[in-house]
Amino acid sequence: MPIRQMKDSSEQHLVIKTHLQNTMNQSQKQPKTAQNGKGPPHQELQNSKPHNQTSPPTKNRGRRRGRGGRKSDQNDVFMRPSSRPCTVAHKPVNQVCDLVGSNANGAVGNGRSLCATEMGFPTSSKSLSFAPRPGYGQVGTKCIVKANHFFAELPDKDLNQYDVTITPEVASRTVNRAIMAELVRLYKESDLGMRLPAYDGRKSLYTAGELPFVWKEFKIKLVDELDGINGPKRVREYKVVIKFAARANMHHLGQFLAGKRADAPQEALQILDIVLRELSTKRYCPIGRSFFSPSIRTPQRLGDGLESWCGFYQSIRPTQMGLSLNIDMASAAFIEPLPVIEFVAQLLGKDVLSRTLSDSDRVKIKKALRGVKVEVTHRGTVRRKYRVSGLTSQPTRELVFPVDDNSTMKSVVEYFQEMYGFTIQHTHLPCLQVGNQKKANYLPMEACKIVEGQRYTKRLNERQITALLKVTCQRPRDRENDILQTVQQNAYDQDLYAKEFGIKISEKLASVEARILPAPWLKYHENGKEKDCLPQVGQWNMMNKKMINGMTVSRWACINFSRSVQESVARGFCNELAQMCQVSGMEFNPEPVIPIHNARPDQVEKALKHVYHSSMSKTKGKELELLLAILPDNNGSLYGDLKRICETDLGIISQCCLTKHVFKISKQYLANVSLKINVKMGGRNTVLLDAISCRIPLVSDIPTIIFGADVTHPENGEDSSPSIAAVVASQDWPEVTKYAGLVCAQAHRQELIQDLYKTWHDPVRGTVSGGMIRDLLISFRKATGQKPLRIIFYRDGVSEGQFYQVLLYELDAIRKACASLEPNYQPPVTFIIVQKRHHTRLFANNHRDRSSTDRSGNILPGTVVDSKICHPTEFDFYLCSHAGIQGTSRPAHYHVLWDENNFTADGIQCTRSVSVVPPAYYAHLAAFRARFYMEPDMQENGSTDGSGHTSTKSTRAVGESGVRPLPALKENVKRVMFYC
Repeated sequence: MPIRQMKDSSEQHLVIKTHLQNTMNQSQKQPKTAQNGKGPPHQELQNSKPHNQTSPPTKNRGRRRGRGGRKSDQNDVFMRPSSRPCTVAHKPVNQVCDLVGSNANGAVGNGRSLCATEMGFPTSSKSLSFAPRPGYGQVGTKCIVKANHFFAELPDKDLNQYDVTITPEVASRTVNRAIMAELVRLYKESDLGMRLPAYDGRKSLYTAGELPFVWKEFKIKLVDELDGINGPKRVREYKVVIKFAARANMHHLGQFLAGKRADAPQEALQILDIVLRELSTKRYCPIGRSFFSPSIRTPQRLGDGLESWCGFYQSIRPTQMGLSLNIDMASAAFIEPLPVIEFVAQLLGKDVLSRTLSDSDRVKIKKALRGVKVEVTHRGTVRRKYRVSGLTSQPTRELVFPVDDNSTMKSVVEYFQEMYGFTIQHTHLPCLQVGNQKKANYLPMEACKIVEGQRYTKRLNERQITALLKVTCQRPRDRENDILQTVQQNAYDQDLYAKEFGIKISEKLASVEARILPAPWLKYHENGKEKDCLPQVGQWNMMNKKMINGMTVSRWACINFSRSVQESVARGFCNELAQMCQVSGMEFNPEPVIPIHNARPDQVEKALKHVYHSSMSKTKGKELELLLAILPDNNGSLYGDLKRICETDLGIISQCCLTKHVFKISKQYLANVSLKINVKMGGRNTVLLDAISCRIPLVSDIPTIIFGADVTHPENGEDSSPSIAAVVASQDWPEVTKYAGLVCAQAHRQELIQDLYKTWHDPVRGTVSGGMIRDLLISFRKATGQKPLRIIFYRDGVSEGQFYQVLLYELDAIRKACASLEPNYQPPVTFIIVQKRHHTRLFANNHRDRSSTDRSGNILPGTVVDSKICHPTEFDFYLCSHAGIQGTSRPAHYHVLWDENNFTADGIQCTRSVSVVPPAYYAHLAAFRARFYMEPDMQENGSTDGSGHTSTKSTRAVGESGVRPLPALKENVKRVMFYC
């Protein structure tokens, strides 16, 4: 195959890239023994013969080699002979490498090249097809579950799309819809030929059948409702041009749903989605793909002037059973439609009618009300609406403004009295500034009310989050009933738009075949009473068990930041915890290096440095191994500050404990904390029996590294904060339990992970390769003595619309990272998306059957679904791998986008008692932890070795992206699971 030459500054990377058309994944022609997992794991690879470039695609998925860049010191470490021999079924290492290599030419199985630009976006993703389903899983006990998917009968009508141009242009979808509604009202029976079109609120109009014209212009007059009912009304005129654009291919959609075509007809799906949303958009408040209304359920107060509205999510989805309407319950925070003075009183938590406001009060009010719509109440039936732009710095009684061509000044109090006969009572309060900032418009607070239906998009406080969770947390049976009730209330059979387009929706939940996978056996230490354990309904405990690899903690200290915890209580707690660690299998010194240090929460840095240096002095230069910290239950930024200082400044592993647990001291809590400490110290609590017995498909046979990656974005309202990317990777094999993690900051809301692989110029060494993938591969080699011969990459947090971009960009980075380490090093990659933010819910077929549910009424852990509600052709499945605690469990959705390792369905549907696969979960934890490392006054004084994961190492990159890097993690912290 052609080898594309990659130029990167002075360094050349010769990287062989697999073509986008994933023909390696085309319907497997492999023997059935390989499909069901019973045959030899590498049977076809061993028997295959080299093929030349012109031969047709073969069954040998993932055979390719790349030619890497120059060797560096790190490369030498990577290429040295293994410290322990790598064996697979008693084969020497050179034969194993042959198994995963390419043919003599370096040709890939499909003989084409990946057409993505270097570390950039692809010019086109049309030729890319994701991994096809290799078959269905067979392992496990079969059962029936219900899913919140409702079968939608495909219409037999032609669907047409028309372009809409409105002049003058309108930014508001609501106004656009009002214009179109008026057009349909006036012209449906004449110019529109009795058609009832669906409109997306922007540029597209859809009809079932053609309109009587190809192009037509309409003039529409719209009354501005902001001016009230009896008051003077402004009439605006709009020119609307409707022009034929395209016809949706319904035959294509039918073939796709039948599994006969792999490419989804997005246009047809989008039209059907818009049609089914049309009526709900008119009835309710649409936000994203959800609809909310105070009429669905009585709003609940969240505090500080907010309330929760209930609603429902709705989306049309292509599935194996055909078109499916996915309906789920939803909740969101809205601003309570209160008189503004009442809202302010709630916000500040005090009476504002008789007291003047402080500067901090004004700032809080301004922040809460900026951008909020209010309507006036002092003009009778005229309820003009305005958007708040600010707050006056002076009280109302002092406010004056120019009148009569700026020749005289009039007070706000006088103006409202003379103009409206309205006497302002609370003149000590400031006025709201509305409209344009340049031209001051003042409205007294007491003359304004907040307009209903405004979603609150800023950050909620802890109390509000707790109150919202109480509303959203529903038992499975209640959620199922609410979903069914929503479908009945929406009455799709009476929906004029659904009728017009010939869409019929079932009112029954889909019944789906599922399987309950057997729980994995866990291995513990031989010295414990129980040496192994089989979890029951997704749960188990540490009673009578010892950690399989307990670590030693000789030097530890404790800081007490809680005033309510006496020194004797803190000492008693530390003693109990040390004993629990010892009982659980660790070697734990019962005595701290120095006595427990009491400190104030506002002096966290001073306290940490005092304990660090005092301990070093006591141990004659030996570093502290563990710091215990007792925190107040409500500790504000203390936790984050402590983690940042410990992990990026002092290099100390820390374990925080809340005051309430210190007083209570339950055995269960102490056991959980001891497990966390052991993992943070680099130990293993348990391993899968199958792992140490080398029985995990496509993991145990050859050295395999498993990555987890996630990007967390700033919360709503934080417009400038960077996004945080985290990548973790397994550091042991075959156990696959220890994960090292790296984090980096990147541009605001950037989903593609920028630092997976990168190069930069070093004045001494020239062009240097680095990046998170490369560093974690090297670290795996150092930890295990093996180089990974297979890569499994779990990627969390990607929406369906970003699948193509993320796969192209990040798979390319993995390829380059491998090629930069060693010539011909291109281990096969399986790239899997893990989604938790979806709306599919699974319910027990019979809620009264206690054997089919856990204690919370949820489906049993280990339940997997890979048929009916899954993708028509691609390799995806739903897996609920944990027991529900409260509310309705959300299964994780796994979508295998790229598979060069020949995974069978059973092979990849492993189960662990975490809600998502561990590496993806760890990456999420690491990314969340790194948010604490960002400080407004953070000093950019990182180290200078250029790798730049968590530091200011790559100053060039900082200049380009404009993102301030995170402070560097200390080396001893990087190596362990500090984020747990």
